[in-house]
Amino acid sequence: MEATLQYWTDGGWYVGKLKEVPGVFSQGETLDDLIENIRDAYQLIVEDEVLETQAEHKEIAVAL
Repeated sequence: MEATLQYWTDGGWYVGKLKEVPGVFSQGETLDDLIENIRDAYQLIVEDEVLETQAEHKEIAVAL
């Protein structure tokens, strides 16, 4: 899979997110570090989604 990394600098750090995958954010001291870390963050999201699909889910209404 290929995705677009949107990134910027903040306080000397490279910070970024994947445009096509909401919720995948990371940072690194260099652009290469950011790319490596964003790949790790993506893998964690994918693994979490797999675990969620394997778990039995129940729903109830909660008054707020």
